[in-house]
Amino acid sequence: MSEKFIVFGQPLIEQPEIDEVVDSMTARWLGTGPKVQDFEQRFAAYKGVSPESVAAVNSCTAAMHVSLIASGIGTGDEVITTAMTFASTVNAIVHAGATPVLADAEPGSMNINLQEVEGRITERTRAILPVHFAGHPLDTDALSAIAHKHGLKIIEDCAHAIETESNGIKAGTASDFGCFSFYATKNVTTGEGGMVLAKRPEDIHRIKRLALHGLSQDAWHRYSDKGFKHYRVTECGFKYNMMDMQAAIGIHQLARVEDNWLTRRHIWNRYQEELLGLPLTLPARPVAAHRHGYHLFPILIKPEASLTRDEFMEQMTDHRIGVGVHYLSIPEHPCYQERFGWKPGDYPVASDIGQRTVSIPLQAGLSDADVDRIVATVRSLLS
Repeated sequence: MSEKFIVFGQPLIEQPEIDEVVDSMTARWLGTGPKVQDFEQRFAAYKGVSPESVAAVNSCTAAMHVSLIASGIGTGDEVITTAMTFASTVNAIVHAGATPVLADAEPGSMNINLQEVEGRITERTRAILPVHFAGHPLDTDALSAIAHKHGLKIIEDCAHAIETESNGIKAGTASDFGCFSFYATKNVTTGEGGMVLAKRPEDIHRIKRLALHGLSQDAWHRYSDKGFKHYRVTECGFKYNMMDMQAAIGIHQLARVEDNWLTRRHIWNRYQEELLGLPLTLPARPVAAHRHGYHLFPILIKPEASLTRDEFMEQMTDHRIGVGVHYLSIPEHPCYQERFGWKPGDYPVASDIGQRTVSIPLQAGLSDADVDRIVATVRSLLS
């Protein structure tokens, strides 16, 4: 009998999530309702912010899009972001009507190079949209200093960074907006889903309207036992709301976030120790003042290795271990090359990462035996 396939990024779903989803189905309230509100309040408490500072949406992409709009950013404006990120970060800027401007990544952390950020600011720049890559904390103090100097908004892409802290500040809480993902592979999952944190309650109120067609009242309030409420469309919004069935999963995922973080930290540290001496570059360790989210463990295959990155991925899959790529750099994609004229060679660090990176499993559901097998396989392929 062949060994089980270790799925990359498989979520750890336990009985409380299942029971909560069944409760939603039994209650027959499936859309945005009391469980979404409960999840928002629990997330606000975890982040140490007011419940008036959060809004649940259906993805981190939606969270970034409505945050940009709530910032008043649109046609003619520029937003600086990183060349090492997923497409959604750039796409949100494009869909807001603004022009994305790329800064290269920095080696080691793979986060945006803040020195390059300052060099790309023009009179049209309105915001910076950085990423806490793989959960590695950005230097948010340095980022805030740049934004304050130039009068710019900061919209943090915290898709990898629910537990991340920079100098004791929780990711997404110190900027104008923090945007989180609850996708299936994330440290807290709702299957699909996202959350916005904002400094100003009025921005959250607008985001909640934008996320549900621009309606003045959401469906829960319109159809509750307090009586029907007529709605008015206050602006042309979107269909970005979270469902109660999604929030039902997130409520219990969030309750275990710290225990799961400890498990992933244990695995992350094992990889750091047991993969030393191989022809690969290991992820940068966080400095003492920061807290890593341990969302991904991206390794870089060195040129002198006996396998290329893609050959390594194929052989890992042949050994029934799932892997991922995070990510091909943004300038490597034809869509952006054609639209913006970006060239990989203009972003050498991000492009080098994109050609050599591969992520190995780091989910909380891995057993010690799974980790033993992953380590042994990586060592056998690269030794």
